[in-house]
Amino acid sequence: MADNAAPAGSGKQPRSVRVVLLALMITMMLAMLDNMIVGTAMPTIVGELGGLQHLSWVVTGYTLATAASTPLWGKIGDMYGRKGAFMSSIVIFLAGSALSGMAQNMGQLIGFRAVQGLGAGGLMVGVMAIIGDLIPPRERGKYQGMMAGVMALAMIGGPLVGGTITDHWGWRWAFYINLPLGVVALAAISVVLHLPKKRSQARIDYLGAALLTVGITSIVLVTTWGGTEYAWTSARIMELTGIGVAALVGFGFWQTRAAEPVVPLHIFRSRNFSLMSAIGFITGFVMFGATLFLPLYQQAVQGASATNSGLLLLPMLGAMLVVSMIAGRVTTNSGRYKIFPLVGSVLMIVGLYLLSQMDTGTSRFTSGVYMAILGAGMGCLMQITMLVAQNSVEMRDMGVASSTTTLARTLGSSFGVAIMGALFNNRVQDVMAHRAGPHGSKITEQSAQLDAKSLQKLPAAAREAYQYAVSAGTHSAFLLGAVVAVAALAAAVFVKEVPLRGAGPDKQAGGAAGDAADAQPAVAEAV
Repeated sequence: MADNAAPAGSGKQPRSVRVVLLALMITMMLAMLDNMIVGTAMPTIVGELGGLQHLSWVVTGYTLATAASTPLWGKIGDMYGRKGAFMSSIVIFLAGSALSGMAQNMGQLIGFRAVQGLGAGGLMVGVMAIIGDLIPPRERGKYQGMMAGVMALAMIGGPLVGGTITDHWGWRWAFYINLPLGVVALAAISVVLHLPKKRSQARIDYLGAALLTVGITSIVLVTTWGGTEYAWTSARIMELTGIGVAALVGFGFWQTRAAEPVVPLHIFRSRNFSLMSAIGFITGFVMFGATLFLPLYQQAVQGASATNSGLLLLPMLGAMLVVSMIAGRVTTNSGRYKIFPLVGSVLMIVGLYLLSQMDTGTSRFTSGVYMAILGAGMGCLMQITMLVAQNSVEMRDMGVASSTTTLARTLGSSFGVAIMGALFNNRVQDVMAHRAGPHGSKITEQSAQLDAKSLQKLPAAAREAYQYAVSAGTHSAFLLGAVVAVAALAAAVFVKEVPLRGAGPDKQAGGAAGDAADAQPAVAEAV
């Protein structure tokens, strides 16, 4: 016997839905925590396994597998059922985690991290798509704060948890810690989540999947290797760029002919969906650039401890959490949302511009205020982009809409880290060469980012020059971010406020035909 979910307009969710949401948040935490925990453990891992020259591939392999598999998981969920696809992605992620923890050399670790990344590609997509199935868009704003809170907790707690686990349990537990959390999520989803079963007669578009995988892989490698492993104008980077562009052009051409395309191009006919994908890309570009350079600035220039690097982002993440909760509530109560992309884009531009004005004399309080402004802007944008994107497509395309929006944000973060990082590194090198002479450029010739121990070993004059160089580098990086964020504001201007599916306090009886039925939660509580 099953107790069906409450009607969409009741404003209440049954216990079964709350249990599933808790399991989804645990899964979301797994996806977001992993790289941050592992990043903290990497020095210890290299010390035991060796293979320093392959260190970057531990992260790159995971990132490539995640990005390449993201759109495939969304399509598989649409074709064969969301629950099965999501649980499969969790199992693959957990298997990769267990194998990574048992790795005996760097080659094994890289391979197992790629397996883990294949599963990770389905985690965020599954979370967003299932929430799209369970909760009508009009009601979904209530849960924005929950998702933003998980994100903030992961960013703040990741480095701290990673350091604690590595110091007390050993680096292998940085991977094993995923297992109990994942098993809890799997058990809850298996027992409580009941979604309509699907079985498409069409075959997976293997050619489209291959072309998209080659295109995404080439782009991620260009942004990862450009300016670090290879010069931006090198033959290898040019080759990868050409392969990536050719593969994506071929992918777009083939999608118009495939019987069951991986990414149905008709979803881009919706102006709102296309605009939200663009805003998501820019938000990813800005956010991950900010989380990279803000701790670096505060450690190098303001003398903060690297151990508490996650806490340094608290003003930004706290503001993002609070504003996201407010935006969600207002959206649920009023059904209106266009104001948030507009205000969020403006706050993001202002915050980035203010951060670009920081110098060696900027206090922590002042930089904290600037970060809070940027965080408030991102809080207006982070979940609204997914909400509006999902509301802009039919329910049958919920998976590909979620995966495409997630992929846009992932690619945005990859481009942001690469382009802002290249600008930062070049600026630091130039300033060091100018202020400290040939000796200054040698100090940072391998990397423009020095850790706290290396910084303390420098002569006073060289240390001051480096602090000035870092502030100049962050100026250039954040100023570029502000310019890019203007594109988000331009996109937000053209967003059309289409009524959200599902009931709300002022929902008129009769609303859009089929909306309530489409948005009806599909969870039953097992008795």
